[in-house]
Amino acid sequence: MTETYTNGMWRVKPGHEDDFIAAWKEFVSWAAEQPGSRTFRLVRDLEDPARFMSFAPWESFETQRAWKETEEFATRMRRVREHVESFEPSTFMLVATVS
Repeated sequence: MTETYTNGMWRVKPGHEDDFIAAWKEFVSWAAEQPGSRTFRLVRDLEDPARFMSFAPWESFETQRAWKETEEFATRMRRVREHVESFEPSTFMLVATVS
């Protein structure tokens, strides 16, 4: 199976940073229970503190897609997006590894 990744670039509304982080953590606590999911990470831009990036590996495109197509995904994602000005989701696949 091809290792895949979900990725999101988030621009958080001024003053909503803590609420966004809490909502994101609640969202991924649920997502981490989904088949094929792995560890979710959220990082913050040191030079632009309103800019965040999230990413997580998934077992396959199929498990990722099944998660995103659930009704609960849309409901839970809306709670996170209440705190953002913009969100750009992406899907990636692993093409190389160097140790």
